[in-house]
Amino acid sequence: MKMATDGTGEPVTRVMGAQNVLLIATLVCGPVLAAPSSAEDRVIDTQRSTLTVRVFKSGLFRAFADDHVIQAPLADGSLDDSASPHIQILIDARRMRVLDPGLSARDREEAQARMLGPEVLDVNRFQWISFHSVAIQRLDAGGWLVRGELEPHGQIHAMAVNVFPKNSHYTGSATLRQSDFGIAPISIAGGTVKVKDDIRPKSGKGSKQWIRPWTSSR
Repeated sequence: MKMATDGTGEPVTRVMGAQNVLLIATLVCGPVLAAPSSAEDRVIDTQRSTLTVRVFKSGLFRAFADDHVIQAPLADGSLDDSASPHIQILIDARRMRVLDPGLSARDREEAQARMLGPEVLDVNRFQWISFHSVAIQRLDAGGWLVRGELEPHGQIHAMAVNVFPKNSHYTGSATLRQSDFGIAPISIAGGTVKVKDDIRPKSGKGSKQWIRPWTSSR
């Protein structure tokens, strides 16, 4: 696997909100799945797995700007669910897309370009976003605490994710600070609308989902 070296206000406010989403898109690892590459290690099914992140804004007039959602398709990954479990995933930052139905096509295109550009993800310099676990601990509540390393924007930082099974998939949550990765929270209108530096992607609508591994005959 490759590893590195996701009411409306004024038009400017809505576009800014989309840019904020892009800042957060790199912060979490995604679903796990699929065909065995060894007795214990399974390749993640990237065609049926994706990472969706919702980001929230802060500021005096935050109520006038929508929260936003982006999608970060997985490029590669594997899961070892043996007695010594391990997971690693890879995201191609160039494929991250703004999903916001609340934005006009023009605003969404502008936000998309801003996200991929040097001000935010800078995909020409940092194409790959990777995550790999360093320790997975089973919790008394029935889930797992996954500790690992996340590398977006050319910087590596520790990340802890609480993961719990729910119906036919897994849900997880984590708190990260985007400025730790060299991405400054953007603000507009004199700072009245800005993205929160502390981000907590949550389980449920708009959050990431860890999908239960499918078995394969391969």
